Amino acid sequence: MQHPAHPLRIGLFGIGLEAYWPQFPGLEERLRGLVARVGARLARPEVEVVNLGLIDGPEKAMEAGHAFRRADVDVIFLHVTTYALSSTVLPVVRRAKVPVIILNLQPAAAIDYAAFNRMGDRTRMTGEWLAHCGACPVPEIANAFNRAGIAFHQVTGVLADDSEVWAEIDAWVEAARVAHVMAHNRLGLMGHYYNGMLDIYTDTTRQLACFGGHIEIVEVEELAALRREVTPALAEAKLAEFRERFDIQPDCAVAELERAARTAVALDLLVARKRLGSLAYYHMGTGNPENEDVMSSVILGTSMLTARGVPVAGEYEVKNAQAMKILDSFGAGGSFTEYYAMDFKDDVVLMGHDGPGHIRIAAGRTKVRPLEVYHGKVGRGLSVEMSVRHGPVTLLSVVEYADGSLKLLHAEGESVPGPILEIGNTNSRYRFPIGARAFVERWNQQGPAHHCAVGVGRLGDKIDKLAKFLGLASVRIC
Repeated sequence: MQHPAHPLRIGLFGIGLEAYWPQFPGLEERLRGLVARVGARLARPEVEVVNLGLIDGPEKAMEAGHAFRRADVDVIFLHVTTYALSSTVLPVVRRAKVPVIILNLQPAAAIDYAAFNRMGDRTRMTGEWLAHCGACPVPEIANAFNRAGIAFHQVTGVLADDSEVWAEIDAWVEAARVAHVMAHNRLGLMGHYYNGMLDIYTDTTRQLACFGGHIEIVEVEELAALRREVTPALAEAKLAEFRERFDIQPDCAVAELERAARTAVALDLLVARKRLGSLAYYHMGTGNPENEDVMSSVILGTSMLTARGVPVAGEYEVKNAQAMKILDSFGAGGSFTEYYAMDFKDDVVLMGHDGPGHIRIAAGRTKVRPLEVYHGKVGRGLSVEMSVRHGPVTLLSVVEYADGSLKLLHAEGESVPGPILEIGNTNSRYRFPIGARAFVERWNQQGPAHHCAVGVGRLGDKIDKLAKFLGLASVRIC
């Protein structure tokens, strides 16, 4: 979800050389038209395009840098329409200080050589040539950016009728949008780490430094207090929502459903009060019956939150809450998961987890089952059982290096049909192009936590681009 007061803003400018305009009539207008076409293609809902048009001299470049700073753009697309001096580019990007993507896009796949050579007028021929020579200054621009320490990315191809180009540009826009979402996200942390899981402990300040956003420490007691205020009418409305969204199994006690409904209403109130975009939690509640009652009845409510764009990670897995939010922001879901076992006969990895599931990416309706063993202790409560729908999937883990820096670890595979463990947890079978054995070994070699997030679709290219925006390493296993 976009921040309502701060939409994603895309900066766009084209470049040219002011000295050309009096020499080649019509060239300037023609190139301005190309920049306008790019601006129209970049436009989409909830995105503002700040199009500064054609910048053709160092004075205009300096002013453009100030204009982009004032506009608070998140990314700049530089459309190279013809030869232009690097001094026309550097002041814009240096002052704006946001990621820049060079669009090296010709107006046509090739010059019509025969028609060109029949023009006869060498001045007109030179003007026509200049309209096609956008590739010419890209090395000069790259040299200036490298020497100025400015990272840049490129898209090369044809402006019109080039699906590969626009798929690449769309992926950059999507990556920019997700980086923007993360920069404005409010991550709630409720409870404490699961005792002894050393791999999930993390530096939360580093998380904010890398992804942006805000971390809100949330008290379990506040959730319990909100639950006390839930009216019978609100609880009944939530029960009706349960019946609509879940496949509730016959052995689920009415009292357990009512308990889960009150907690779900309280969770909704808490998320609204704290303006949370994601949540990581874990709390036993030992010695406090009210806290234990609340925390053993959260799974249905947290699953519904996850499905509506507020992903919830159990076991206080902060890094995985971030990974889930990234996948959800890409529109892919983002469900909490881990290895269960390997099936060497079918060459698949069984993965899932107890706790919240992303019911929006489930294969069929998500079942609700009662548990006698809940979160590693004897108790009571309801849980969800689902498989991720069959088809392409992407796994994502936010991994912390020994020095505290972060990287994005990801892999593409397939959710495939077959028998699963019907134990009241999320549970899926995943097949990878490199095989189960190689996948597990290569994934483990990167030193991730044992949790990761799973989303639907092939997202490797977009995750690589997101990592570039965030200045993180990106490791793709397959």
